[in-house]
Amino acid sequence: MSGRPNSGYYERNHRQSAALIRARRPYLFKNVVLGTSITAFTLAVYAYTLTVVGQDEFEDVKVPEKK
Repeated sequence: MSGRPNSGYYERNHRQSAALIRARRPYLFKNVVLGTSITAFTLAVYAYTLTVVGQDEFEDVKVPEKK
């Protein structure tokens, strides 16, 4: 390899160093809450859309006849 010492947040085997884990620790809970909230909102919109579309009768849509 290059022979220079490891100066980043990752070790040679591409694992997170202790310093990176310590730096990320204050944000872990907030990130989990935000990710869960975004996922819940997305699933709620998807479920609502399927429910509303499933109730529609589509009687006003004209289907062309085959020739």
